[in-house]
Amino acid sequence: MIDEAIILAGGFGTRLAHILGDIPKPMAPVAGKPFLTYLLDKLHDAHFRRIVLATGYLHNKIENYFGSTYKGMQILYSEETQPLFTGGAIRKATQLIERNDFLALNGDTLFCIDFNGFIAFHTQQHAPISIALRQVPDTSRYGAVRMQDNIIADFQEKQDSTGAGVINGGIYAINKPWLQDLNMPVKFSFEKDVLQQFTSQQPQFAGMAFYNYFIDIGIPDDYHKAQREFASLFPKDRFLFLDRDGVVNKQIIGDYVRSLDQWQWEDNACQALAQMSRDFERTIIVSNQQGIGKGLFTLSDLDNIHNYLQQEIVLHGGKIDHIYVCTALQTDNSPMRKPQIGMALEAQKDYPEIDFTQSVMIGDSLTDMQFGYKAQMRCIFVTKGKPVPPEIQDYTDLYINNLDSYYNTK
Repeated sequence: MIDEAIILAGGFGTRLAHILGDIPKPMAPVAGKPFLTYLLDKLHDAHFRRIVLATGYLHNKIENYFGSTYKGMQILYSEETQPLFTGGAIRKATQLIERNDFLALNGDTLFCIDFNGFIAFHTQQHAPISIALRQVPDTSRYGAVRMQDNIIADFQEKQDSTGAGVINGGIYAINKPWLQDLNMPVKFSFEKDVLQQFTSQQPQFAGMAFYNYFIDIGIPDDYHKAQREFASLFPKDRFLFLDRDGVVNKQIIGDYVRSLDQWQWEDNACQALAQMSRDFERTIIVSNQQGIGKGLFTLSDLDNIHNYLQQEIVLHGGKIDHIYVCTALQTDNSPMRKPQIGMALEAQKDYPEIDFTQSVMIGDSLTDMQFGYKAQMRCIFVTKGKPVPPEIQDYTDLYINNLDSYYNTK
């Protein structure tokens, strides 16, 4: 069973430095999201449990963004204090790997293979290393991999490669004990010092060819190509859903915002929300308000608050399309009350263009995250600088300190 992966995320990105500036290459923004999120999304879809990011250059920018979890996967960091090259980085990161076999991926390459099929192949082959290969019409840019049945016979250099064939796709299934037993220096190249040097020895390496989408963003032309292609391959977030109390306005602990004179914006939330409403096609607030169900204040009181909220957003150049509320008590088990998705379905009925898979839910509670998760939205948890409860992590894609910090993640 393989449910752990190492992602090489420590490169300097020299060829992209004039484009990225002080952003590490795996964090290069592509279609509005860091490149690394696309790799993690694919691993999440394949039910991976544990990811080790082998970091180096500007490692803190990666660690600050992802933290310790992503979509319920545990995120660990193996930091290089000096360049170890690909082999040294992988071997160092294996100290954080629990099982005998794991995947290793390049952090600047997206290869949309069938991970589960590849893992099954590796298991059947009993190989120390299995490589996901990509069929291409011209191998001259990459160098070809020569195969005999499922066994890798040779790696050809770029200058010796022409025409159609298979190339190394940069995804490896590796047996940890085998790799650790190699007598290698601290710094070594996985490609040259392991793959090329040990190809002809027993046991031999295996290879499985795929035709799936493949791109390496290591050069400017392909980075710009990814910007064009990802926009259609991975549609961007178009619709914004938000909780209210604790996200837009300051929550009154143990009570409710019953009247306008109790309303206080979260820090810079008005300006941030106005900006976000300009960037999203629809902006929807969904709020549980059982204080009305308890008779503590009225719908008229709530309307006064929401009229003020909407007017302030307009004054700052934005717009709230709709505010949906559920006044039912928690004990009523109403389908309209979060974490149930009744308010999302109402929004979709009123605005038929809303696609939940292209929507974001921002909230500060477990019920907010469960609401977004059930509707298949991308879920963003507002931490307000506090530790994240463990139960939140299974439902959350991203963490922000407050609405104002949302744009620090873009």
